[in-house]
Amino acid sequence: SSTLVDAALPARSAPSAWLDAREVLVVDKPDLGAVVRWSRSQELCAAHLSDQPARTIVPGFVARTGDGRITTLGRNGSDYSAAIFAALFSARELHVWSDVDGVLSADPRIVPEAVQIPRLSYAEACELAYFGAKVLHPQTMAPAIERGIPIVARNTFRPEHPGTRIAADPDLTQPVKGVTTFQGLAILDLEGAGRAFAALKLARVSVVMISQGSSEHSICCVIREGDAEAARHALLEEFGRELGNRQISNVTVVRGIAALAVVGDGMAGR
Repeated sequence: SSTLVDAALPARSAPSAWLDAREVLVVDKPDLGAVVRWSRSQELCAAHLSDQPARTIVPGFVARTGDGRITTLGRNGSDYSAAIFAALFSARELHVWSDVDGVLSADPRIVPEAVQIPRLSYAEACELAYFGAKVLHPQTMAPAIERGIPIVARNTFRPEHPGTRIAADPDLTQPVKGVTTFQGLAILDLEGAGRAFAALKLARVSVVMISQGSSEHSICCVIREGDAEAARHALLEEFGRELGNRQISNVTVVRGIAALAVVGDGMAGR
């Protein structure tokens, strides 16, 4: 699609250059996803752009590893590419296009009266994304956030709409910006102190939230419901001796849980 866009622009008197991301974007690929080699990528990018027109078309998703292998950036790779190249180009803004008018105050499938949010801080956007808002992924935003580049989430089908502007400065005039839910969770309750999180890590269970009773006798953690049985089995195995001599009462799971997050920088003190 990038080559089609590049071919179409001259017909609209908009000269452009096509830049193969695999020639300039160098990444490492550890277990948790692509990590950009910024200094090397910046060097290669500067060399390619030195004599190019101001408008550059770059395909998303693809990159190259340090040893020369072609690779991808993984899930959300196209938006992540956009943020990476916004940083490499020292862009004034990053516009991310999708099929909605920006970030909404709630999921319209659950809350029909949800409205579009004109402005968000980076922190608010990351919090909403973590708790289920699908417009932007926190990893997508990271290169732009680190360099203070404003992000504008816009609608491909309504290009005249201004969308949602995400930047460093919080807007405290509206305490609550959005309400979002993270569904398909379960509560794992371990009654007794101990080595719970090391055991969950070995079982590759991601913990969403943690709560500990003031007596330090009970620890609850919220996990994905699909991980509940594996997590319970891991703790039963880890604490078998303590359960046997009743140092720990039980390991229980409550399914069908959703986390409800009320997000807004102006919430502090309210």
